[in-house]
Formats: sequence, structure tokens, C-alpha cells
Amino acid sequence: MKNPHVAQKEPYEFEAIEGETYFWCSCGLSDDQPLCDDTHEGMDFEPVEFKTNKNKTVWLCGCKHTKNPPFCDGSHNDL
Repeated sequence: MKNPHVAQKEPYEFEAIEGETYFWCSCGLSDDQPLCDDTHEGMDFEPVEFKTNKNKTVWLCGCKHTKNPPFCDGSHNDL
């Protein structure tokens, strides 16, 4: 698979907890969207690690084409 699968054409609203480490799915095939479930194994995709310094809502990319992974940058509007 050369390009990521578009999991959805809008961001995922995600409640991040301070100090927790998360792994965003970059391939788009995880059954645990927007987080990685290791479906990418054997492909050229790797999950993107992120954490926050406070509890907050973040908007994670659902189309997997963001230029600012794991966060939505509006790239889904161009698909």
C-alpha cells in the first residue's frame, strides 16, 4: 500500500489526558481509529506518538493526509 487509506474525511475529536502516550494510526486501516492497533505491520507506515501537557480536546486527522501528523490541518478538504 503506497498511500494511506482514508479512514474518514473529517477529523476525530479526541480527549487526550495529560501525560498519557498515544499512537495515532497513519495507515488508516486500524479498527481502533484514530489510534493504532498494529494493522500497519509489514507496510511502510508507522504510528505517530503524541502526548499532551494537560487534559484537552485535540482534533486528530481522519483522512491520514495531514502535513502536521497526528493533528488535522484541513487536508481532507482537498481529497
